Amino acid sequence: MLKYDHIKKIFFLLSPENAHKVSEFSFKYGAKFFPFIASELAKRYFVTDKRLEQNLFGAKFLNPVGLAAGFDKNATMIETLTALGFGHIEFGTITPKAQPGNPKPRLFRYPEFESIQNAMGFNNDGMEKVQKRVSRLYPFATPLGANIGKNKTTSVEDALSDYEKLIDTFKDISDYLVINISSPNTPGLRDLQNEEFIKELFTMAKSKTNKAVILKIAPDLEVKDAINICNVALENGADGIMATNTTIDYSLLPNPQNFGGISGKVLEPKSSALFEELAREFYGKTILISEGGIDSAEIAYKRIRAGASLIQIYSAFIFKGPGLNADISKGILKLMDADGFHHISEAIGADRK
Repeated sequence: MLKYDHIKKIFFLLSPENAHKVSEFSFKYGAKFFPFIASELAKRYFVTDKRLEQNLFGAKFLNPVGLAAGFDKNATMIETLTALGFGHIEFGTITPKAQPGNPKPRLFRYPEFESIQNAMGFNNDGMEKVQKRVSRLYPFATPLGANIGKNKTTSVEDALSDYEKLIDTFKDISDYLVINISSPNTPGLRDLQNEEFIKELFTMAKSKTNKAVILKIAPDLEVKDAINICNVALENGADGIMATNTTIDYSLLPNPQNFGGISGKVLEPKSSALFEELAREFYGKTILISEGGIDSAEIAYKRIRAGASLIQIYSAFIFKGPGLNADISKGILKLMDADGFHHISEAIGADRK
């Protein structure tokens, strides 16, 4: 197989969005027409070890390394992505109606900082098309999460209706649902990170489904506000907290765009700091999932010891390639051994105990 560094050089000659389209085409049809390739990829990249297995949300997670939402927006790549080592896949963000997203260019690489800035704007095929795709796969070999958000044209006043439609559509074909009200790329969306809406939202969600419903928050919230919002969500039925989404702290990059959200290595300190505060407050009370700048086993393990049951990657997958998934899982096992832990459950929240 070609080394990823060679493939990356070719991909990085393309615009970020065109490179993603090429990847999507390859991943979409690779597993379908060449199943032996998917099998070989799984042998190489998918790490299975009893010490990493967890039962969460009524599903078995074979390893803790998941793919964050945003890469497989339309659930077209699930089979190949699983073969590349992800222990869970989160598709979306899905909106009720299909929408094209924001004007291009809207995706920017910063290779020297291993970071990305995106202003995609929830471009997706809409819930009906995605529902048909996922229905053909579910239940799947690894857990699937549905990341859901409101349409750009839906007013803040009508946002609850969008989330209700999405929960009705995906509750029976996903292992968990993620409420996305923290993307910076849909006007008014982050305004929904308030007590009143979150209470309404989770009360409605838990009246609709017994599946896990998780709140995903932004890294730009003040700690006290983040804790307060998470408390309201949990008091009204949330089954977990996911931190964090992309940031609008443009000071993290030199000469960034003045719009969109930043992810990748430069986000790591900010995301880690907020996760630490949330874990200090909520570890042992709910399931915590951490993402934001994770690109190594050491960082993943730090988040796990802080209280994360699962971690997710996205930008690092683009810069470091599919071998990263296996490297993180194998590295976590080595770090567990060094700490004398026999199962990942002993490592989760070790710094809180």
